[in-house]
Amino acid sequence: MQTPDIARTAKVHWEGDIARGKGKIDAESGTVSANYSFNTRFSNEPGTNPEELLAASHASCFTMALTLGLSRAGHAPSSVDTSARVHLRRVGEGFDITLIELSTAVTAPGIDDAEFQKIAAGAKENCPISKALRTVETRLDAKLNT
Repeated sequence: MQTPDIARTAKVHWEGDIARGKGKIDAESGTVSANYSFNTRFSNEPGTNPEELLAASHASCFTMALTLGLSRAGHAPSSVDTSARVHLRRVGEGFDITLIELSTAVTAPGIDDAEFQKIAAGAKENCPISKALRTVETRLDAKLNT
């Protein structure tokens, strides 16, 4: 039996030019609504930016994949804390995302570090967001709390 596709939608409305314009991001669920602009992306003005949203997506997807892997191995975690850091760099006339750093700390019973590292690496390679971002170097720092 084939599972139907799951499609999620976010919408953006932008007004003005790139330097002085502003936009608003809304997710279809209604749980994410955020303002963004040139200055929220390239300065420290309050608001979000595409890289921050990508970091949140990657960290949450990786965390779910890691939790699944640990649970399947019989080591359901009691806690997982993950951060993602997305690096945006000027390249020529434009910008590229050049690196994503995932960092996670996990408390899970009965697992040794070698097995944990294997499961964490598998989650990094196989979560759907990681797969979509294969052209970007992604580094993982995974710590098993003792």
